[in-house]
Amino acid sequence: MKNISEYILFLGLSYLTRLIGLNLSRRFSFFIAFLFYYFIPIRKKTVLENLTNAFPEYSERKIKKIAFDSYKSFSIALVEILYMPYMDKDEIKKIVFCSNPDVITKRFNEKNGVILLSAHYGNWEYCAASVSVQVNIPFKVIVKSQRNPYVTQWLNRARTKWINEVVPLGISIRQIYKELKEKSIVAMVADQRGPAEGMRVNFFGRKVSIYPGPAILSLKTNAPIIYGINVRQQNFQYKTFLYEINRDNLPQNEDEKIVELSQRHASYLEKVIRENPGQWLWMHKLWKY
Repeated sequence: MKNISEYILFLGLSYLTRLIGLNLSRRFSFFIAFLFYYFIPIRKKTVLENLTNAFPEYSERKIKKIAFDSYKSFSIALVEILYMPYMDKDEIKKIVFCSNPDVITKRFNEKNGVILLSAHYGNWEYCAASVSVQVNIPFKVIVKSQRNPYVTQWLNRARTKWINEVVPLGISIRQIYKELKEKSIVAMVADQRGPAEGMRVNFFGRKVSIYPGPAILSLKTNAPIIYGINVRQQNFQYKTFLYEINRDNLPQNEDEKIVELSQRHASYLEKVIRENPGQWLWMHKLWKY
């Protein structure tokens, strides 16, 4: 019953974004951020701890400003995702300006599988939906199921409205491996914290656990790793620059290769975050162990 009630509320909010329009919904998102930062502080302590760890040189005032900006960014992304079912193909295509889509098409036309990484930055859902339409190649999007199955189904319908397909995160890595061997483009977010016993890389000057999957898959299938992150502009449009992670001069040892390649894509993510930290979602406890 709880799931159904939540889903009805979710549908109502989605319909409200359609009723008042996307532009007004985005501006209303400021109040959502204000509510969850000041009155219902969801994970606020974690956000402030993460930012203090990442930017020890920043003042408390600057840390709090970035934290609130992060809540605003998430709130904007939320209303934009709620509005996705009402967008047509031309709208989703134009919402993101990708300056170098040929990075994907060149690699794909070489008959390689491609690993497309993104992060919880700006609007990650728009990245996969828009860029795939722009290059006219479907992406196999690896998705994590939400706690509420009805919301998961709704999100997956929105994700597959145009040309993409979804692949549940819980499936065997062999299925993802199979998709890459069949020369598909596999898209996934790559900024989740890994397990306690997982591989460690340097991130903002500290060791953090991350999942080695992208590096392992790249090395086993020869699929390039391309990072695409949506950066929100003042006018609420997005810009994406596709960056291929360098796989040259890796160590000879297989385990060391995985660590080095993982470090390279983590370092690129850090670089992008440092340029505009308020657009990244700082709500997951990065340095938990």
